[in-house]
Amino acid sequence: METIRPRLKFGSKVEEVKLRKRKSQLYSKKDESPLNNGVLRARVVVFSVVFRLINCFLVQTSFVPDEYWQSLEVSHRMVFNYGYLTWEWKAGIRGFAYPLLFAFTYKILQLINCDSVSLLIWLPRIIQALLAAFADVKFFFLIRTLESRDTATWTFFCYLCSWFSWYCCTRTLTNSMETTITCLALFYFPLPGSKTHSSIKYLALVALAVIVRPTALIVWIPLLMYHFWQEDNKLRLITHKVIPLGAVAVMISTVIDCIFYEKWTIVQFNFLKFNIFYSVADFYGSHPWHWYFTQGFAVVIGPHLPLFFHGCTLAFKRYKILLAAVVWTLVVYSLLPHKEFRFIYPVLPLCMVFCGISLANLKAWRRAAASILLVSNLTAALYTGLIHQRGALDVMTHLQTLCDVSRVSSPLQPDVLFLMPCHSTPFYSHVHCPMKMRFLECPPDLGEEGYVDEADRFYDDPLHWLRTSFPYKSSLPTHVVLFDVLEKEISVFLQANNFVRTEEMFHTHFPEGKVGGSIFIYERH
Repeated sequence: METIRPRLKFGSKVEEVKLRKRKSQLYSKKDESPLNNGVLRARVVVFSVVFRLINCFLVQTSFVPDEYWQSLEVSHRMVFNYGYLTWEWKAGIRGFAYPLLFAFTYKILQLINCDSVSLLIWLPRIIQALLAAFADVKFFFLIRTLESRDTATWTFFCYLCSWFSWYCCTRTLTNSMETTITCLALFYFPLPGSKTHSSIKYLALVALAVIVRPTALIVWIPLLMYHFWQEDNKLRLITHKVIPLGAVAVMISTVIDCIFYEKWTIVQFNFLKFNIFYSVADFYGSHPWHWYFTQGFAVVIGPHLPLFFHGCTLAFKRYKILLAAVVWTLVVYSLLPHKEFRFIYPVLPLCMVFCGISLANLKAWRRAAASILLVSNLTAALYTGLIHQRGALDVMTHLQTLCDVSRVSSPLQPDVLFLMPCHSTPFYSHVHCPMKMRFLECPPDLGEEGYVDEADRFYDDPLHWLRTSFPYKSSLPTHVVLFDVLEKEISVFLQANNFVRTEEMFHTHFPEGKVGGSIFIYERH
């Protein structure tokens, strides 16, 4: 025994490494047992569902008009036969597949006579949250197959910490659904070391993402090329999987759109035609080419940015295809004049792989970095989710109380005029009654000579527009909704027609241009 002790204490490094390796294999086998995997899966599922439901109810602000006007407003009109469709639905450049999901939910509520405003608003958000939770679970177990347990845990932590994901993932935006589906497809994609690869499943999910939002293909082009390059039987991949799945996706999408448009419509073709030949997107604003690299990407990834750069240096060789997809997406979107933060949201899960590897490798600084990450992201998430731009929803909650008046025979039925930049608030999906409402319209210029939209004509000379639009007392609305920055300009009109301010609602701490810090409701007496 005396000869053994020195070897245990001062033994060769080779023996020590072997002993450690044996122990790690023993623990990994224990961790990967069916019982432990089942318990882990159950815990991750429950945690993700609870987390995303809390996430859902702690986001009470508006982000962009599309989360209502390209989903809930369309679904409401499909089921209840009243509402407003924007010009995109008249031009046939939007697909009905995504609104159909919520229309199906609305129809069930209608049939069981439970179509309250609260359920119409929150149930689609809850559905989106549950789908996001499902994607969270898949993301965690994907990283578990690629990396160690420690790295997978810290990657999942980074993913759930993201303020922008918290802000967007439960919203009824096509970008949110696109990101969720992209995350699910990534689980089945043939990444180096992946044990969950299924070409059929991931290609079907990519096709679904493209149906929801045609630009989803941008993120997947480098990934699809990588798979094609790695595949041994390339001809079989194209003829037996890509072409059949693509054809089925186009057929399903076209059938759905033809039914609801009531005419032959290929939305994907119309989408490209309007955005390339008419440059319709430019109408809604443009940014310099470098915007995503100098501002957009930094805002979306937020406090994770240093970890992302560090992770790229550590895992560049292993996950260069993911980094290529991120860079490619930023470059392609940089070529388009109209830019928004949400357009690059689908690359966020890819970035989190690098962030998690970075955090797992920080060792001594890991807990401090994680604490800073959590506090900074939580602050941004709660502020943007509960405070910033909440007035647009609060004003609709107040206007919904007018529905009781519109249901009874009253000499003065509600007639609401929104004197705000077009689509500043949701519409009938958030009041759920057919009272009269109108707003300043702003369809883009599709080649009409001397075209000026209604919103621009109003803001050029608000008083002139009001006097010509409402020449008689009988034509005046009963309620006017406006941002505080407009009040002074039209105060003469409001006073002359006996309008009295009855409500003031906070909207944002950062007013900009025509969007003010507060929203006023004026009522005619």
